[in-house]
Amino acid sequence: MDFKRHQSIEQEKTPGRVLVIYGPRRIGKTTLVKRYAESHTQTKVKYDVGDDIRLQELFNSQVRKDILDYARPYKVIIIDEAQNVAKIGLATKMIIDEFPDKEIILTGSSSFDLSQNIGEPLTGRHFVMRLLPISLPEIAGSNYEKNQLINDLLIYGQYPEVLLHNTPDEKKRILNELVSSYLFKDVLALDTIKYSELLLNISRMLAMQIGQEVSYNEIANKVGADVKTIKRYIDILEKTFIIKKVSAYAKNPRTEITSKAKYYFYDLGVRNALLGQYNALANRNDVGFMWENFIFMELYKQDIQKSMYGEFYFWRTKTGIEIDIVYAQNGNLTAYECKWGKEKVVFTAFLENYPDAKTYIVNKTNVHDLL
Repeated sequence: MDFKRHQSIEQEKTPGRVLVIYGPRRIGKTTLVKRYAESHTQTKVKYDVGDDIRLQELFNSQVRKDILDYARPYKVIIIDEAQNVAKIGLATKMIIDEFPDKEIILTGSSSFDLSQNIGEPLTGRHFVMRLLPISLPEIAGSNYEKNQLINDLLIYGQYPEVLLHNTPDEKKRILNELVSSYLFKDVLALDTIKYSELLLNISRMLAMQIGQEVSYNEIANKVGADVKTIKRYIDILEKTFIIKKVSAYAKNPRTEITSKAKYYFYDLGVRNALLGQYNALANRNDVGFMWENFIFMELYKQDIQKSMYGEFYFWRTKTGIEIDIVYAQNGNLTAYECKWGKEKVVFTAFLENYPDAKTYIVNKTNVHDLL
């Protein structure tokens, strides 16, 4: 399966600003920066990895002269897995302040760690690029050809490595390895996370509840932990690009819920691997929720790729009427109902509250038009 990223470093880089590329592990960040480096054959490029002890010692020393001497010969400086360098923010601030014409690119698989390390030093001196699983428009082929792939995408997800393999057994092997060896590496490295089994159980509970309002108390009871711990673990799962939180949209708290949240997985292949469920869509009862997760993530990727800067919500009244996805941008609202089949949807209640909103029913026949 061929694909091509719509995002590029060329489009995102800005003079005088550090470019920070966030994203899950194994999503293609290293491939992206290495290709960028290889395309600059006439430019002096320095590529380093945050695991390098010498680099860590240099940057953590905070010796300005040594850090500037390191950077001086190069036009482009790339530090992959930068979250492993404790003082990365202060060191890159020294470099960009002294050499504003240099290109500095940092990548990190954990937004939590990397944002902590960047923090105050690079305030106003960096831009962020989020690299997520491949989006449907990035996959090569006609709309008809892509429609033939959608079933596979819902089962095996959209990680680049998964898309590049053809057989179900190969895809399962990669996903199982991803979940067992890579996905939680950043999370389990944190001192605050003590119990990997608890983390997996919470992840599986969320995997069973995609597209549904989550009860922290229910999860706490089922996994045997207190609510405070559940919330802390879920927050870290979100900050490490495993799940995405969506809050309720409400302007009238008397009739609309305000305190609930839903969680979607950044990748359905990861979600299905956590549950060990790779069976065909015709033989499962969660396809409607999977379709909703798929559409939400496609819209979210589109918002990022096109720098639209909107916000995503869901909507439900206290009487139980709900809308899957509400997108707010520049004061405008768009409501989406996600239907695997061709069911009709009535938006009457939502439009009574928000008469200027646009509304769409998203199914397989029109998904390409909306993306």
